[in-house]
Amino acid sequence: MTGTLINVAAVIAGSIIGLTFKKKLPQKVIDVVFQGIGLVTFCIGVYMFLKSEWLIVVVLSLLFGGITGGLLDINLRVQQWSNRIKGRFSKTGGNFSEGLTTAFLLYCMGAMAILGALDEGLGQGYELLLTKSVLDGFSSIALSSALGIGVLFSAIPLFLFQGGIMLFAIYFGDFANELVINEVSATGGVLLCGLALNILQIIKVRVMDLLPALLYAVIFAYICGRYFA
Repeated sequence: MTGTLINVAAVIAGSIIGLTFKKKLPQKVIDVVFQGIGLVTFCIGVYMFLKSEWLIVVVLSLLFGGITGGLLDINLRVQQWSNRIKGRFSKTGGNFSEGLTTAFLLYCMGAMAILGALDEGLGQGYELLLTKSVLDGFSSIALSSALGIGVLFSAIPLFLFQGGIMLFAIYFGDFANELVINEVSATGGVLLCGLALNILQIIKVRVMDLLPALLYAVIFAYICGRYFA
């Protein structure tokens, strides 16, 4: 768990620095940074999506994930929770929900997050998570300066996500093969593209309702790898 804890600390530290800068930057500069984050997020999403070897896995995962998320109304629940938190930080909150969602997806959807947590869970060390911590720390400075304190609170789901993967690796390490990792990353890439469209205000995508697609990607990728590869 050491690597994940360092990662969380880096995000918190970077967010605090970014929030400090936010108070000193004019709004037009923050808006430009915001747009830049949206463009980079879209490019990262496309790059991750292109790693898919089984497109049907991504399609089915998004289909079933969307149905599950829609029935559970995850997006609404996250909005309600984030609004309660935002109320306590009204002066520095910015768009709390968008900051939380953007940071969480950027930090957690990449292969580095998955592989790093798997390596630590399998006893292979946490060097990859240390590298990720440096990247996330600097990213959180830019994100929090543009999106507000929601980025700081993304450290909570970051800890739960990577910690969960690490525990999964401890007990079910053989299940997480290369195909599973690639398809989960590809599915996460699509979610990042949807997030980028939200950031750029092109269209409103209910990204959180699609989040269960990541779980379905694990299941479908494992089935394809075991029975059809």
